[in-house]
Amino acid sequence: MFHKTFSLFLSALPLSVFAMESVDVISTEKAEANVEKITIEGAATANNKPVGTFNSPISNLEYDPRVDLQSRNMAEAQADVTIRGGIFENTGFRVGSATLIDPQTGHYFAEIPIAPEMLTEPSIFTGVDNALYGVNSSVGTVSYGWRPIQEAGSVSVGVGNNNFNLQRVHGAVKQQLKSYPAWSVGVEGEYSRSESDGTIANGDHQFERASGRVQLASERSQTDLFYGYQQKFFGWPNLYTPFDVNETEDIETRLVMLNHNQRYGEKGNESAFEVSGYYRENDDHYVFSRENPESFQAFHETQVKSLALSGTHNLSPDFGINYSAQITADDIESTTLENNFTSRDYYNISVVPEYRTQLNTKESITVRLGGAFDDTNRDEDRLSFVGDFNWFTQTGDNASRNLYLSYAEATQVAGYTAVGGSTTSGLFRSNNQLQREVSKNLELGASFDEQSWKVDTAVFYRWDNDLTDWTYSFDSTSARSANPVDIQTLGFELIAIKRFDNADVVASYTYLDKSEDYGIEGVDASFYALNYPPHRVTLGLVWFATDTVEVRIDNEWRKQETNALRNGSDSAFFSHVTLTYSPAQIEGLNLVLAVDNFWDERFEEIPGTPGRGEQYSATVTYFW
Repeated sequence: MFHKTFSLFLSALPLSVFAMESVDVISTEKAEANVEKITIEGAATANNKPVGTFNSPISNLEYDPRVDLQSRNMAEAQADVTIRGGIFENTGFRVGSATLIDPQTGHYFAEIPIAPEMLTEPSIFTGVDNALYGVNSSVGTVSYGWRPIQEAGSVSVGVGNNNFNLQRVHGAVKQQLKSYPAWSVGVEGEYSRSESDGTIANGDHQFERASGRVQLASERSQTDLFYGYQQKFFGWPNLYTPFDVNETEDIETRLVMLNHNQRYGEKGNESAFEVSGYYRENDDHYVFSRENPESFQAFHETQVKSLALSGTHNLSPDFGINYSAQITADDIESTTLENNFTSRDYYNISVVPEYRTQLNTKESITVRLGGAFDDTNRDEDRLSFVGDFNWFTQTGDNASRNLYLSYAEATQVAGYTAVGGSTTSGLFRSNNQLQREVSKNLELGASFDEQSWKVDTAVFYRWDNDLTDWTYSFDSTSARSANPVDIQTLGFELIAIKRFDNADVVASYTYLDKSEDYGIEGVDASFYALNYPPHRVTLGLVWFATDTVEVRIDNEWRKQETNALRNGSDSAFFSHVTLTYSPAQIEGLNLVLAVDNFWDERFEEIPGTPGRGEQYSATVTYFW
């Protein structure tokens, strides 16, 4: 079936030059008009806040059609974010120009202690843009930018079932400099905490986050100095193992980041660059059994230092150079790793020239051709090729069509848990023979923009070689083992948005088909690489019912690939419903009633790990 479908895909190539890949919005207006996009800023989901804790950068991504979020407890507790059928370790998280790396495991990639008010909506990089801007993320990157500070503030108090409670305060001020009126200085900070007994037994959590930044900004530049701290304790049955035990995690994350964004050059042909430097520390304490913690527990302390640069330098209206580079050094102290594989240096540089041609007053063609180089002090280096062809047409007033064809290669190396632990015993069995992973992506796509609607669609075929997967054998005493696998993935995605007078609707459909080869016997189940939905549908609605009442609904239906470890159904239907009342008599006051998992689905997003239950909450917020 898979190879027959691939043959149909190849035969359709000449007829299928339609769709676009997802891409971030870079600083120059010219570059923004020419890069590929399947990103719909701020409209990928109806809701933007969770029900069972405070908001975080990855909140509500489980309903985002561009990614597949597989959670333990809830998304804000443990988020494995996958893109286009990859696994969580194939997905990078980028803030400014820098990809945030966790050297131990991709389970901690999404530990980002930044208040969402400080960041732009996430853009999803795939294909050429992931190869250009991503680092050690072979399939995709979730990218955020730093927002300009706006004077505002809020205080929130929330309660819910399962003894849930939440408190949060956020504030920002900005002052124009009297001696330099073109410049302003801003300060922004927040503190958030929440706790709950959990939506199932032994699924409790205690979270808190404090973050702040100082910003210096002008018309053509912005500099941010940020510090964030986050502490999370949570429990969940079968959190990582299928042995019917109640496991816990205690995670502390600290992040210091300095970011500078600069535009330069003549108006109409501006260039831009962004420099980001960060220090990230992530400490975790894992307990296999909360009833018997001495049976097995692990401590890990990781430190990462990184400097990154990206931008576009336009030499003329017809030619520019896109570039990105990042240098990263990490180390880990662990009670479970062996030998001397406890530090690594990463080097990445990408250069992709861009050629732009105006065919007539309404049509233009953009061609990008270049490459990326990746290396570490412990692994073999690799040079990757990237390129795309983009045809943009203005089809009417406030209407356009964008077509593209692209090919991109990207690469990454496995984390320490996969390569640095015991290869013969233990709960999590490593594999010190793992090689550099290589991904090759061929894609066709289109975007159609009208005044009141937008449609983005793409069809892709991806070759993943030596992908590191975690597998299970019924004859093994380990919870899981790291094994390489070669996978071929065929995918199709469609995202549509329609705006009405008093409502916005976003709908999507995603199709995935995989063919895998582990090269060994004894693989009875895959926790990640083969844990994907062949069919997935999302439907979001924002209904402005009255001047004071707003209703937001996100729905997701999926048919998951059969897995020997999964208990219960392979299908699931989730809904997240929010009702907001803003009384006209009290300006700035909001009352929010919300429910997640409205139908109380118990679908196992991670095979063998119990699914979340239903969560209700009521939150009062005062804005100023």
